[in-house]
Amino acid sequence: MNFPLPVKAVVIDLDGTLLDTAGDLADAAAAMAAELGVPAVDEARLKTYIGNGVSRLVKRVLTGEMEAEPPRELFERALPVFEKYYAQWVSRKSRPFPGVIEGLDAFKAKGLHLACITNKAMRFTEPLLKDTGLYDYFELILAGDSLPEKKPSPLPLRHACEVFGIAPAELLLIGDSLNDTQAARAAGCPVFCVPYGYNRGQPVDTLDLDAMVPSLAEAARLVVAKA
Repeated sequence: MNFPLPVKAVVIDLDGTLLDTAGDLADAAAAMAAELGVPAVDEARLKTYIGNGVSRLVKRVLTGEMEAEPPRELFERALPVFEKYYAQWVSRKSRPFPGVIEGLDAFKAKGLHLACITNKAMRFTEPLLKDTGLYDYFELILAGDSLPEKKPSPLPLRHACEVFGIAPAELLLIGDSLNDTQAARAAGCPVFCVPYGYNRGQPVDTLDLDAMVPSLAEAARLVVAKA
């Protein structure tokens, strides 16, 4: 791929790309575990559980496995407990990663459309973006419950293309995980990944991506507004 990359819109993932949310998620998981009397998970391990929405994160905390299913009764008790604590603490520790504000400002200065697409539910996404000062950067925000499918489905990216009236090749996705690269490839969009995110604890340079960028500020230097 040649740089600078001509695009008309940039879509950015939330957890692990825009914001470091692990501290608040870990606190909610620890409080849930204590209330239910189940083993706690440390923050380092919890980081590997982030990326597929709250329901899957809770299941991973309960089972210690990425795709295992806990007993239904336990999960049905655990999920509302986690959500109760997370709603209270959603932005207590979460902060933008270095280079995020600079990158968003640079994308705006180039005249690019900006969207945030996350698998986190909207009732957590909206206050989190508002509390951290990022909400007003985005023309479009799609959460994990905004559409019938979420990443790694290409549906959210295709929806963003429709909203902005652009072709998939004109939309760049910036994320931190396999979910993001799979969604982008399925939609026909270019994709960059940052190395500081979660991605189940695995390095992103093994993924099918077009560039690994150390920050959003650096990502902005690799794109240009397509006429």
